[in-house]
Amino acid sequence: QVHLAESGGGSVQAGDSLRLTCTASGRAFINNGMGWFRQAPGKEREVVAGISWDGAQTYYTDSVKGRFTISRDNAMNTLYLSMNNLKSEDTAVYYCAADTARAGISPNPDYWGQGIQVVVSS
Repeated sequence: QVHLAESGGGSVQAGDSLRLTCTASGRAFINNGMGWFRQAPGKEREVVAGISWDGAQTYYTDSVKGRFTISRDNAMNTLYLSMNNLKSEDTAVYYCAADTARAGISPNPDYWGQGIQVVVSS
């Protein structure tokens, strides 16, 4: 059974940093695009960042460009999201996701983690 498990969330102050980790089990995702989504209270879930199977291509939503970095370690079947200079508007539940596509992450990926809370206080 495929399982994506997020860790590293928590409550921080504006300007702080966090690193989210997504560990996959049940199958290897070395040939799959992966990404991070988030859903803030009262808002639609949105894609935050995506990465191709080999890490060569990345995508970021405009609001996090220059502050967040997505990366992956295929040998460890792990995905990361480094978040710097966090803002209150980054408060959301963050979800790890994996897709059948190799190039990146689609709006409706095939595999989802259960989500992890990030709270940024100003």
